[in-house]
Amino acid sequence: MNELAPPSGAETGAEPALAPALPRLLNRERAILAFNRRVLAQAQRADVPLLERLRYVCIVSSNLDEFFEVRFADVLEAHREGGAGVSTRDLQSVAVEAHRLIDDQYAVFNDEVMPALQRAGIVILNHADRDAAQRRWVDDFFQRQVRPLLVPIGLDPSHPFPMVANKSLNFIARLSGRDAFGRANGIAIVKVPRVLPRVIRLPDELAPGQQAFVLLTSVIRAHLGELFPGREVEAFSQFRVTRDSDLEVDEDDVTNLRQALRTGLTTRHFGQALRLEVVKSCPAELYEFLLQQFDLPEAALYKVNGPVNLVRLNQLIDQADESAASVALRFPAHEPAWPRAALPREGSVFAALRERDVLLHHPFESFEPVVQFLREAVADPDVLAIRQTIYRTGSESPLMEALIEAARRGKEVMAVVELKARFDEEANINWAERLEAVGAQVVYGIVGLKTHAKLLLVTRREGAQLRRYAHLSTGNYNPKTARMYTDVGYLTADPDLTGDAEAVFQQLASQTRTRPMRAFLQAPFTLHRRIGQLIERVGAAARAGRPARIVAKVNALTDLQLIEKLVRAAQAGASIDLIVRGACQLPPGLPGATERIRVRSVVGRFLEHTRVLYFRWGEREEDEVLYLSSADWMSRNMFRRIEIAWPVRDAALRQRVIDECLVPYLHDRLDAWTLLPDGQYERAGSDGPGAQQALLQRYTG
Repeated sequence: MNELAPPSGAETGAEPALAPALPRLLNRERAILAFNRRVLAQAQRADVPLLERLRYVCIVSSNLDEFFEVRFADVLEAHREGGAGVSTRDLQSVAVEAHRLIDDQYAVFNDEVMPALQRAGIVILNHADRDAAQRRWVDDFFQRQVRPLLVPIGLDPSHPFPMVANKSLNFIARLSGRDAFGRANGIAIVKVPRVLPRVIRLPDELAPGQQAFVLLTSVIRAHLGELFPGREVEAFSQFRVTRDSDLEVDEDDVTNLRQALRTGLTTRHFGQALRLEVVKSCPAELYEFLLQQFDLPEAALYKVNGPVNLVRLNQLIDQADESAASVALRFPAHEPAWPRAALPREGSVFAALRERDVLLHHPFESFEPVVQFLREAVADPDVLAIRQTIYRTGSESPLMEALIEAARRGKEVMAVVELKARFDEEANINWAERLEAVGAQVVYGIVGLKTHAKLLLVTRREGAQLRRYAHLSTGNYNPKTARMYTDVGYLTADPDLTGDAEAVFQQLASQTRTRPMRAFLQAPFTLHRRIGQLIERVGAAARAGRPARIVAKVNALTDLQLIEKLVRAAQAGASIDLIVRGACQLPPGLPGATERIRVRSVVGRFLEHTRVLYFRWGEREEDEVLYLSSADWMSRNMFRRIEIAWPVRDAALRQRVIDECLVPYLHDRLDAWTLLPDGQYERAGSDGPGAQQALLQRYTG
């Protein structure tokens, strides 16, 4: 398509030389940290509202927690076991970059975000900043709400170092004097319960003209001595430990996966320690003692200039209001549009789908039509069966409630619940139990594979025939995240697509072979191979001097085989644009190797989550294909998950996907970053247009 023409100056169709060796790939862990640098950069933008800037600081902390809990934990384990490709030098390089990023994060928080919020009338008051009336209020709060829940533990042979949960807030103190029994046990630990709020707003009358907050750490710090009457606190620090949080369950050796995972959830918070955070002022003897207790090297110590858990400052964002502010503190409210032309709000979704397929672009368009589709199926007496995959749907879900109601009404309900959706295991276990309690058929996918495909299938009796309707999606069945993530949903009655959806559900339930898919590409069977073949076809077209174009929008690119095929296609003369939100191991722009490959990342108001794959290998209409997919270009998605990709065959809808999901992102000069050959990123621009802003304008004005 003309809109997807390569950028001016890009080389295409050149006579290839002998293919050179593949370039050295970028380090995956450093690529993940580089993504978080781009998120942190959002907190430094003057055009981003102040509370949103603070939210980006919190997002970095949340992302880094997961990085240590999961990815860094895996790398450390591979390194200990002598895994190929994990060198000590790479490990040290990642650790150094993580330290640098966290130092920069706190600098942005202390030197840029908080001073700007203070100028807008939002302040966090330390003990020294509080006046007498504020101190009296904080003291009363401590005595009533906090102290009754704190139980200090003085360490001695009969009081060993306590079990400290993953990411929990704790204090360590060095004490002078002797305890009530005359002993000089000098170290005490105070565990802070998770039920206590981490950010407390002071009454408005105590801070006229301001919105004043105090942190729980400051409240406890101001009263720490009261927990040890008769003794003096000589030194202290907050601390927090991050642990390996992957649930290890041998699926081949359990009879009930749900029960095994529920048991595993009770011990997840006490996995191997990986990172220790203390405040910058923590004395060496205290952090050395903690490192010894957690069996950590000094490289795992992070001394931070502020609270040890910035994630919890989301509570400040939730409590702050804009009534007294002179500037907007949050992004303008966005109400997703209803697709009126495709789906009348009051009409039947089934009737509309018998006329045409419907594409929904979230969050610019509402997720509510998907909910309406399922609710209509529940209420319709002609609907006989409903089947759905459940990956991340949240602890509260109108879709799950609808499935439960469908089972109560006697419809055949099958739910494929992915119990191993990381950090959503407990919510999914609870939904599985509720569904089973009303007679729904619940299965947990395939042993050894995560079910990541997003499918909802409805079977309806229409006259003497049965007709199927489906919803396919690049994202989760979660109405909350559908307002924050960009995704594409596809409602259809197309027999090929619905028939393939039926085959996937049959396969997941019976584990038997199914007929060949008519339209779907499915992992772990055909998806990886077919994408590789499409890349090779584009490369062959380039060698033959025909138009050769690839544009792929994914969240990560780390699969080595696909990277190799992309590089070979580019060396053959194909023009390739990759829009990769997160980690990308392919180094673009290397002379003689990847100069025809461009990689950009878009980090904006919404989390980019859409997966769109476009291939062109000639000039005819049939020389072009576009897929939407649930899968990223990672080996785990291709070989260790149930994933789907489906073609958009309707010409108008295919063009709409190109116009909305690809073209604006290739021309984004507000939120886009360009990947350089050395793994660094630079802004593609700062003066617009921005893809997300343009789509907001298109849908809501």
